[in-house]
Amino acid sequence: MLPYLHIGSFNLPTYGLMLWLAAVAGAVLVDRAFKRAGITADAVGMVAITVVAGIAGSKIWYLVFDSAGEFRAMGWRALFQSGGFSWFGAMVLGIVALLVQGRRAKIGGLRMLDFAVPAAAVGQGIGRMGCFLSGDGCYGIAIKPVHLLGITFHPWGMAFPNGVEPIFVPVYPTPLYELAAGLLIGWWLWWRLGKPHPAGAILGQYLVLAGAARFLVEFIRRNPKVLWGLSNEQLCSAGAVVAGVALLWWVAKRRALRTGRASRPVTKLA
Repeated sequence: MLPYLHIGSFNLPTYGLMLWLAAVAGAVLVDRAFKRAGITADAVGMVAITVVAGIAGSKIWYLVFDSAGEFRAMGWRALFQSGGFSWFGAMVLGIVALLVQGRRAKIGGLRMLDFAVPAAAVGQGIGRMGCFLSGDGCYGIAIKPVHLLGITFHPWGMAFPNGVEPIFVPVYPTPLYELAAGLLIGWWLWWRLGKPHPAGAILGQYLVLAGAARFLVEFIRRNPKVLWGLSNEQLCSAGAVVAGVALLWWVAKRRALRTGRASRPVTKLA
């Protein structure tokens, strides 16, 4: 891992660098999506506002739901600590920011979210690379042999002795798994975005795929279990999947109703 890039006397945090790269990649993808659809809105400005909202939501969610004790101990100063962020908080406030901007730009809220979620998936993956490089604690549980069908597997892992939050035994490098998942999900959504689809369909797929990926990786992350043997992040992931399925059902039903009305024969009065 490499928490800092040392440039002369200046120390550049790699986590912050990856967040910046994630924002740039997001702006490029949204801008290209707009151009592909013939939309002239300011993609860079929209992404910038969404990133700020996402960072604020990520920090607030983490302090309220994941680390309330830290907030009680430090008060509002905890908001300005370099560590402690949550993807779900970023998603919630990011969605709100995109809905507002989509309506103001006359793109439409759901359509705006469809344009943005491929970039969100890719940006999430790049951000996880920042977690990996800095060793900020977002890695998995200690590696143990896995016994399956009479065969013993020894999963690959690594220690983070020089990380911001050091650990000296091999653990699952879950940020790398989330990087791969984010890039794959982003590629799939980008491809689907270029095909005919009703508004909201790409967002629904994002919620299902990203929620399922986070739910699965949580089994080997070291977050505490809060209910039914699941972590807070897994419960939120399950909620995201349910919301995505409900949105896809609603979109399909609305599309079927519109198709039925369009194909209904027009009767003339005698």
